[in-house]
Amino acid sequence: MPNYRIIVDLSQRMLYLLDNDTVTRGFPVGIGRMLTVSPIGEYTIINKQPNPGGPFGAFWMGLSKPHYGIHGTNDPSSIGHMVSHGCIRMYNQDVVALAAILPIGTRVTIRE
Repeated sequence: MPNYRIIVDLSQRMLYLLDNDTVTRGFPVGIGRMLTVSPIGEYTIINKQPNPGGPFGAFWMGLSKPHYGIHGTNDPSSIGHMVSHGCIRMYNQDVVALAAILPIGTRVTIRE
């Protein structure tokens, strides 16, 4: 049985999928701007919503920190940059693939 968790490395602008503490995939991400940085800490995925509309792309996974999440984007050129209001932004195909396997309750670590 898989034991998934996520590590978001802000300095690398990468999101890593781990299964039993082994990195199985890495995805490039967009992160928060200097004035609206992505929050460092330990969180969990508390909800998931396909096609949330607006700038959130093809999927939204809400974190236990209110108003923050991992989501797709309607601006793929923003991936790899400091562009968001603190959320973790992914290519739509990446966030859809990730959301398909991650259960609600998955641990998410955001680190510098």
